[in-house]
Amino acid sequence: MTSYKLVIAEKPSVARSLAAVIGAIQKQNGYLEGKDYLVSWSVGYLVELAAPSVYDEKYAKWRGEDLPILPQPWQYTVCEKTSVQFNILKQLMNDLRVESLICATDAGREGELIFRLIYALCGCRKPVERLWISSMEESTIREGFQNLVPSSAYDSLHLAALCRAQADWLVGINATRLYSTMYGKTLNIGRVMTPTLSMVVSREARIVAFQPTSFYHVQLDCGGLIVQSERLPDRGEAERISALCMGKDAKVSSLECKERTENPPKLYDLTSLQRDANRLLGYTAQQTLDYAQSLYEKKCCTYPRTDSRFLTEHMEASVLELVDMITRESPFHLPSSISCNPARVIDSSKVSDHHAILPTANAAGMDFSSLPAGERSILLLIMARLLCAVGEPSRTEETTVTVECEGICFTAKGSHRVELGWQAFESDFYAAFKSTSENQEPQDKRLPKLNTDMVFPTVTASIQEGQTAPPRHYTEDTLLAAMEAAGAEGLREDVERKGLGTPATRAGVLEKLVKTGLMERVKTGKTTVLVRPTDKGASLIAVLPEELQSPELTAEWEQRLRQIERGELEPEVFMRDIRDMVMNLVNTSQPIKDAHVLFPDDQNTIGTCPRCGSQVVEGPKGFSCANRDCRFSLWKDNRFFTSKRKVLTAAIAAVLLKEGRVPVKGLYSEKTRKTYDATVVLDDTGDQYVNFKLEF
Repeated sequence: MTSYKLVIAEKPSVARSLAAVIGAIQKQNGYLEGKDYLVSWSVGYLVELAAPSVYDEKYAKWRGEDLPILPQPWQYTVCEKTSVQFNILKQLMNDLRVESLICATDAGREGELIFRLIYALCGCRKPVERLWISSMEESTIREGFQNLVPSSAYDSLHLAALCRAQADWLVGINATRLYSTMYGKTLNIGRVMTPTLSMVVSREARIVAFQPTSFYHVQLDCGGLIVQSERLPDRGEAERISALCMGKDAKVSSLECKERTENPPKLYDLTSLQRDANRLLGYTAQQTLDYAQSLYEKKCCTYPRTDSRFLTEHMEASVLELVDMITRESPFHLPSSISCNPARVIDSSKVSDHHAILPTANAAGMDFSSLPAGERSILLLIMARLLCAVGEPSRTEETTVTVECEGICFTAKGSHRVELGWQAFESDFYAAFKSTSENQEPQDKRLPKLNTDMVFPTVTASIQEGQTAPPRHYTEDTLLAAMEAAGAEGLREDVERKGLGTPATRAGVLEKLVKTGLMERVKTGKTTVLVRPTDKGASLIAVLPEELQSPELTAEWEQRLRQIERGELEPEVFMRDIRDMVMNLVNTSQPIKDAHVLFPDDQNTIGTCPRCGSQVVEGPKGFSCANRDCRFSLWKDNRFFTSKRKVLTAAIAAVLLKEGRVPVKGLYSEKTRKTYDATVVLDDTGDQYVNFKLEF
């Protein structure tokens, strides 16, 4: 009997790419076969942490008195929508022909957990090796299969992923139920989501409370040179200085020239790519991640879910080859040879699981018109960043002149670009996108020829008034930066950052904030989209304790998860602190007075959800549970009532929710074409659609 190795990828498309390289080309039901390999796949998470009701049926309804819910031991369930593929994997794992497995899910925290949960729930005990690659190119896949390592090498990564999932479950389930039942509204709370919302609410509050103040500058026109005083808070003082200097002589008292060097930018990690794509192209963080993931699966870029912006030492030759191919074959208009210094992007000490995002050799010579517009733009960004990162520094000559008049100093600054370096290419790239970079310096502002002996006779003085500006609203660009920097205040540049979430999870956090109605996107230009809290989001932060909304505390948790990943912290220590926090939260939280002002009831409530105990509210198309995670809905145009020529009214729905049945007269029979009276019974099995049946 032939022995096989079972390879499990995270997605069907990835499985097909792996199978093509190792020769598993025979299609079977849910897997591929050939050359001693069986290759199958997950579809994201096939196994998930069990719902509260699995531990006890009473948890099916949301009640504050049932909290906290602290599972011990944890249980897991197969996701209903993907159970068919789970059963295929279970059958393959237990196939007598399969001697061992290869975990080929995405090489990161989430990919590791996806495989481990399937492996555990299938009851498999066969040996496992790990495929760890950063590109879907054939050469990289082949090399990865030649350098498989025992799965045990990634046990700490699995433990960190499991702790993250369990901590999110504990905080999300308990805090969401606690505050939702306390205030009679579905209030979604998350370990990372809520501190992120808190930053947005805090910024918005500062903007609303901001009171502009006026300030003044006195300017002197010295005939071809405009110099300016320091900022003055009092207009009277500005008028005094203006009158004093009007028509007087001014003399150059100092002239300072210095050269400023600006090094090339670093390569992209996921967060910096998402930030640039948002600022330049208007893409959301989730869109950028989706485009980059698709490019990875098409073998056009390396693994996108990385937090590193450097490459390892053995990649130097690859960088030279990539830059050469991009120069010759990419859609950019480039000179025949451009500067390339790989040393600028090489630092093995700053690469953990994956190196920075790079285009692949496949991408350099491909037909860009064959890619969807979003993917094409992201790939161009990645290619452009590589060319910039290995370029030469730019050099700018800066001049500061100080002019004295009647004992008062006035200054002016000028600049002159001596060497464009990497910025020459960046400027051309932004021009191609018809965008401008906030980081780009304005064009040369040269001062006239000056020397320290110059005197300007009879200068003209004037007053310029300005006002202080409020803080800027967050965009996804600046919010991602704030999430990345959370908890890092006062840290040195070389100290590990803490941050909210990980590069791979931040996009999902922002999407959930929008989906649950706690945050909204407001478009103000072609590409600029602001993120602001909704009234519901601001109200939620107003009632939550500091421990749930503190970015610093959550960033500390993220750092501890990374310590677990490196084997420096025991998982139980972390989980004990999370459980203690949840217990304290439940035991000490009290509703604030006059909460109806913060959470007004703007919908018609008709009853209680039979599945989760939340309110059921009327909408234009039906009656739905206010808890968005619950799928219970009674649709007004459902087939059961329309076929009987009846309308599911709010009155009928209310009785059904309260009693589970309601007498209805004049029901129409399509078979006999006559009417009859019967009792309609709510027959809810928990599926996507609610059923009804008749009793006579």
